[in-house]
Amino acid sequence: MKITLLQQNIAWADPADNQRRSEAAILAAPLSDLYVLPEMWSTGFNAIDDDSASLLWMKQIAEKMNAAVAGSLSVKAEDGTRRNRFYFVMPPTDEYPEGKVEFYDKRHLFTYGKEQLHYAAGEERKIVSWRGVKFLLQVCYDLRFPVFSRNGIDKVSNASWEDGFEYDYDCIIYVASWPSSRIKPWRILLQARAVENQCYVVGVNRVGEDPVCKYCGGTEMIDAYGRIVDACPDGQVSSITCELDMDALNSFRKKFPVLEDADLYQILDQG
Repeated sequence: MKITLLQQNIAWADPADNQRRSEAAILAAPLSDLYVLPEMWSTGFNAIDDDSASLLWMKQIAEKMNAAVAGSLSVKAEDGTRRNRFYFVMPPTDEYPEGKVEFYDKRHLFTYGKEQLHYAAGEERKIVSWRGVKFLLQVCYDLRFPVFSRNGIDKVSNASWEDGFEYDYDCIIYVASWPSSRIKPWRILLQARAVENQCYVVGVNRVGEDPVCKYCGGTEMIDAYGRIVDACPDGQVSSITCELDMDALNSFRKKFPVLEDADLYQILDQG
């Protein structure tokens, strides 16, 4: 599977401009199966916006490219709360003639940046299957909470290891607005999540600045060994297209099945 990571400079609270620039970047990287945009790619972090036009744009691009498009938006949910919602938009298929939209609402709100004053937290994990690969959707600050992203936890809840271990997902996607001042933990934690979960990790961060922070990027794909498969150059608007090799991943998991020795913990219901 080919995945294109888009390291964008997000115009503050200007969805139309961000759609235009994102479309140009996507059209310049054809033939991918999945295009990944940063956190709140249409507005910038914590800039409130009606997401409907941006979600429609994602659907149109998914159909045009015959590929999935992923990234988070500021949305008003059905219950009236505002959510930092990570959309995974798939193109029309025989099974879904109108396309298919999955989403994950950011669980861990960044209280240091006052995100909790504007947004409600999500209640559950979300795993999406696309063209034979299973993706765990995560947003920015979620990266600091490894229990929530633990591979295999959905399969082993209310079970025992004697029932057999199964991987929940093959790749974690983190979309982010992660500032330059904390970029070293970003890189370390991306590698840690890949190694401890025996999976690929995709981290897509923005560049540029907003009214509060500066951003240097750090967009990259990590393999299950913790190695950088490819990375965007720091500080530059750019994109990379990476190959997610499922044969290599499954071979490594079979050869070195460390998660079968992991502790049996469950995610407590915090909703």
